[in-house]
Amino acid sequence: AFYTKTGVGTLVAEGKPLAEFDGETYVQERAIKADVALVHAHTADTDGNLIYRYTAQNFNPVVATAGAVTVAEAEVIVEPGQLDPNHIITPGVFVQRLVQASGRVKDIEQRTVRPRPAAETEPAQAASAVTV
Repeated sequence: AFYTKTGVGTLVAEGKPLAEFDGETYVQERAIKADVALVHAHTADTDGNLIYRYTAQNFNPVVATAGAVTVAEAEVIVEPGQLDPNHIITPGVFVQRLVQASGRVKDIEQRTVRPRPAAETEPAQAASAVTV
């Protein structure tokens, strides 16, 4: 739990413990505890140690610690001792289940561009052909 000034004196604070620090009133908010946490990691070892890539590092580590049972899907699973301990983001103590990710099309990662009309590309080709 943590104390915050947000919500003091409103309906949000009704029934919650209040505390006073340095003359200011704060309301106690309890931490979120999920029954199941689902996370996706790039690399994991069979002990459940996880390494994330790119924006997966933003929320997956926090989500993994918030669940009573954490299920991690990993693209690559290796044997214990093969991961550099300095690169592990979520320790295996937070992971109860490990699932191998199946191959799938990642549509969001596909670059899509429209073809340019021939009129737009001709001047650029002509300019590159000029020698100085």
